[in-house]
Amino acid sequence: MSKKTDSNLYTILFAVGMVIVVGFVLAFLAEYLKPTITENKRLEKQQNILYAMGVNENEGSSANFVSTDDAPSLFKDYIKKQLIIQNGEVAEDTTAYLIDIKKEKTLAKNPDYNRRLPLFVGEKDGKTYYIVPIRGKGLWDAIWAYVALNENMVVQGAYFDHKAETPGLGANIKQRFFMDDFIGEELISDGQFRGIKVAKGNADPRNQDKSDHEVDAIAGATITGDGVSAMISSDLRLYVPYFQSLKLN
Repeated sequence: MSKKTDSNLYTILFAVGMVIVVGFVLAFLAEYLKPTITENKRLEKQQNILYAMGVNENEGSSANFVSTDDAPSLFKDYIKKQLIIQNGEVAEDTTAYLIDIKKEKTLAKNPDYNRRLPLFVGEKDGKTYYIVPIRGKGLWDAIWAYVALNENMVVQGAYFDHKAETPGLGANIKQRFFMDDFIGEELISDGQFRGIKVAKGNADPRNQDKSDHEVDAIAGATITGDGVSAMISSDLRLYVPYFQSLKLN
């Protein structure tokens, strides 16, 4: 028996068998857990959108979402419209928050494809918020954000996140001290889109000047900061025609 189990053929067959069994188990678990994963992603997006417009449970310096139990009802209460902008046309769609931004950016590399741009219109304390999801590239992998604007494209709130930025450095884009710096920053100047630059050596570290189109960079996270700047510039720029149309109505 020992000679059979010591043979190369036995080893190969055993390895192949294990691969098949493990693959089957993983495929089963992926399919079984798919509804739960989808639901968790849905709730996370709702939390992100609400956070950006100031519906959160922040205390002190901590950044905290509303609970997953409360997110669906709060999302329904605060988000009054979900819009999809495509090829200059604006349409209401209650599933706009499920649009895959990564997929849309990939499809948009084809010049014949008109990218779908989701936009969420929220109301809080008598004030209207326009929340935009954006996505870019950090040092190691993807970064993304939800940015809440007023009708003049002045930032009212933001939530940033990442997939694999360096802990204590680039990963700090999701810390409140960084996200709150964007509040009040202007994206438009003299009718032109200027964006917001995450600036190393910014002469305004307390971000008191809200018309300079800059926020202070995170020490040791230059490339991540550049990614945030590029993401804001490339994605928020696409919404300028919509905000210009608001002034015409």
